[in-house]
Amino acid sequence: MSKIHHYKTTIKWTGNKGTGTNNYRNYERSHTVSIENKPTIECSSDPAFRGDKSKYNPEEMLLSSLSSCHMLWYLHFCSESGVIVTEYIDNATGTMIETPNGSGHFSEVILNPTITVLEESMIEKAKELHHKANEFCFIANSVNFPVKHSPIVLVK
Repeated sequence: MSKIHHYKTTIKWTGNKGTGTNNYRNYERSHTVSIENKPTIECSSDPAFRGDKSKYNPEEMLLSSLSSCHMLWYLHFCSESGVIVTEYIDNATGTMIETPNGSGHFSEVILNPTITVLEESMIEKAKELHHKANEFCFIANSVNFPVKHSPIVLVK
């Protein structure tokens, strides 16, 4: 039987400079993401779309969600398989294509994790488990573009 999970977030536009959206250049793209009992995240659009570069944008958050979900599944499968991970960092990249009409879509995401494991005998299994993590990642299973991974595994 399938389990159903529900999530709730509040997005609030904070970019009204007094005249609302009366002109494309007269409002900020600033907004907040709020989730009950968690810190508020200050957001904007990408600077290419008149956004504030000091704030998170939706494209970065999508990339972060994919990377985070993959990591959490990966660590789970490592734990079950006896692969002891001592460090994990991912420098993920994503490519978005803006179409002539102004819309756009991601064409791919590449996860580039560097993982440190406890023993050399764990390296091969550590590499293999990325495929399984990718298969199970809720976010990767929800997008319509490829999520690739290019891991590096080191021994501490």
